[in-house]
Amino acid sequence: MTSAPPAAAPVPPVLDVVGARVTRGGRDLVHDVSLRVGAGEHWALIGPNGAGKTTLLTLCGALGHPTAGTVEVLGRRLGRVELSELRRQIGHVDPRHRMAGDNSVREVVLTGLTGSSDPVPRWSPTDEQEARVVDLVAGVGLSSRLSARWSVLSQGERGRVLIARALVAQPALLLLDEPATGLDVAAREHLLDTVDDLRTAHPEMASVTVTHHLEDLPSSTSHALLLRDGEVVATGTADEVLTSDLVSGAFDHPLVIDRVEGRWTARARRR
Repeated sequence: MTSAPPAAAPVPPVLDVVGARVTRGGRDLVHDVSLRVGAGEHWALIGPNGAGKTTLLTLCGALGHPTAGTVEVLGRRLGRVELSELRRQIGHVDPRHRMAGDNSVREVVLTGLTGSSDPVPRWSPTDEQEARVVDLVAGVGLSSRLSARWSVLSQGERGRVLIARALVAQPALLLLDEPATGLDVAAREHLLDTVDDLRTAHPEMASVTVTHHLEDLPSSTSHALLLRDGEVVATGTADEVLTSDLVSGAFDHPLVIDRVEGRWTARARRR
């Protein structure tokens, strides 16, 4: 009799936040929040200003520790791992990214390998890394801007450069902190198309996007977590969570949520 092959070991989550609480100045910014993100899942953190979205994203990016609860990023628990090394394995897109110099697109993308805001003196990329920068810049539609300086880029171009920067180290986890901030409609749509394309090109990569505008979510969003006053209102698949009733409760305002051709819209409910 042939014995059955051993069962495959369960795949660990890319991100596992369990009962997290963050307290500052005697006030809980998030309280008893849990979030489990698997490979290839694309989560949205939704909620009004002050709901705790940025605080939770800080934990996801290994930029801070919880006051209580546990946070495991890429299989390593915060508090038991050297953070700077872990952060280099996480892609982070923040439209408020600052740098000291007026760097070129190529230089900005390369800083994703060094985890620095500006080019590191006496550090040189390999030929393979240079080729990856060229490919990524092409992938976000900016091949002709490879040598352009940051100061001459539009806000939309900067957003796409930051996506390339976040991907250059081939992260398993990509964090997007309100990536459409400051963009006009055309630039926002170009950015979201870029995000959808990269998720297709990197099917194993997981992502977490923070926003309080449902219109800023790409159609590839698979899951969502609603926050209000630092606590979870709902969590699950995007279609289960992003409903009129649940979003209205999170924002304390009567809203109608629709999804058309994969994208969400929100409008006030007529009384």
